[in-house]
Amino acid sequence: MRSLIELTCYVLPEIRSFDRRIHREEEGEAMYGFEALTFNIHGGYLEAIVRGYRSGLLTAADYNNLCQCETLDDIKMHLSATEYGTYLQNGALISHSSSRCGSDSVSRICADLRDSGRHVLVSYIPDQKPDSFLCRGIAYQPMEKGAKPSPLHTTTIVEKCTLKLLDEYKHMLCQATEPLSTFLEYITYGYMIDNVVLIVTGTLHERDVQELLEKCHPLGMFDSIATLAVAQNMRELYRLVLVDTPLASYFSECITSEDLDDMNIEIMRNTLYKAYLEDFYNFCQKLGGATAEIMSDLLAFEADRRAVNITINSIGTELTRDDRWKLYSNFGLLYPYGHEELAVCEDIDQVRGAMEKYPPYQSIFAKISYGESQMLDKAFYEEEVKRLCLAFEQQFHYAVFFAYMRLKEQEIRNLMWISECVAQNQKTRIHDSVVFIF
Repeated sequence: MRSLIELTCYVLPEIRSFDRRIHREEEGEAMYGFEALTFNIHGGYLEAIVRGYRSGLLTAADYNNLCQCETLDDIKMHLSATEYGTYLQNGALISHSSSRCGSDSVSRICADLRDSGRHVLVSYIPDQKPDSFLCRGIAYQPMEKGAKPSPLHTTTIVEKCTLKLLDEYKHMLCQATEPLSTFLEYITYGYMIDNVVLIVTGTLHERDVQELLEKCHPLGMFDSIATLAVAQNMRELYRLVLVDTPLASYFSECITSEDLDDMNIEIMRNTLYKAYLEDFYNFCQKLGGATAEIMSDLLAFEADRRAVNITINSIGTELTRDDRWKLYSNFGLLYPYGHEELAVCEDIDQVRGAMEKYPPYQSIFAKISYGESQMLDKAFYEEEVKRLCLAFEQQFHYAVFFAYMRLKEQEIRNLMWISECVAQNQKTRIHDSVVFIF
């Protein structure tokens, strides 16, 4: 009887304490160490999906085979045996969609496409709404009998691989609930910034807007992107176009009346990225738990890498020490003392001396010789891939979604480099920029 009373006196306060923790989590407060209790309610399915996607990434054996290819058709043939096979089939791509519709609509859409002589690859899964399905499909126009396939280009391979990434992202976003849906949307903001800079820079050099739109990354598209060409300065860029986009809040520090030239556009790009990374970092901190811990490391690495790139690219330009300082993010391993040293660097060796004081980056600069920076990007990419792969070693967190998107982006960069080397008959340089993921 005494033991039972002692057990009751011990367990009852613990249960009440546990209930209070659960209540705090439901109110939005960070709860460390208890993710396993509730994570799978909303995030378990998508975490399993993204880990399945990760298993489809190309391995070292795949890259070794690709490096042996003699033509782009050989590359296509090898990729056809991987997850990219569906996207690299012969025929012209007619449509690609991911939308919600009823079961009758699914059958009708497929029948209409097939009646028009198109090959349809479509899959649908039950959605959260009754009698509703998430329909994901790719429609191809088959080649006529005796017709020769169109010449294969590097851009074609990259576009089809990017299309697969877009399809996977849309599938995850359609199934996500808060706060995961917001987290996934944050991932696309970086692509939006790159697209804005691409359109503005191309317009400055009198490039055709439609041609520029075709080069934009599909994950960074938004409704009013085509009207970016009318802006003459950053104030007009914000007032006419970007005020209704997710990037609007990031423009507070770069709204000026100065005309858009190459220098101001680069300053705008780095200012937007600084605001974006800081906002994403703060959002992850609010999520708490393993997500905050892992994403803090990944975003800090990204912020430090951008600080190094800004320093190297601004050497010999009119940017002052204060101008550099304003472009550095207010977090990361280098913040704030490393930023002070980088702001006054005048050559690559001084940058190297400042970075070698930090052990995580000492190994990166050890891979390159003094006075050269050509291989620095690859060294940073290799370090990033290691950190991204480590994100999959833990469970019950959102960092795996960020990690997968970055790993997929690196895989597409690898394929683009290999394809370009093969197309230009430069196979001796094929290993210069390939970063193995596994």
